[in-house]
Amino acid sequence: MTGGTKRQKEMRKALRVLLPRIPMRDAEAILDIALSGHLRHLPPTISLWQATTSHVRHELTDYDALLQDGYDRDAARFFVVDEMNDILRDWGCNKEVKVDESS
Repeated sequence: MTGGTKRQKEMRKALRVLLPRIPMRDAEAILDIALSGHLRHLPPTISLWQATTSHVRHELTDYDALLQDGYDRDAARFFVVDEMNDILRDWGCNKEVKVDESS
């Protein structure tokens, strides 16, 4: 993935800083989310964090299955937060998701 708009270049650079060991398929998915219209108004670092937590929660944990099993959003998030943080650490991230974080 080369070239692109100034925002796309900023996003790719910020992603390499935030998640230096992220697998390419996850990086591409996160960039797609971060560059989508509903996050366009946010600075690149915030947009990326929102996209990262969303991708990890929905694609790499049992969050959606917990919701389907009847858990409310807060309870489901509580049960997946440790797994999310393990994934983020594996990717080289120094930030953590907090249980009460709304993203």
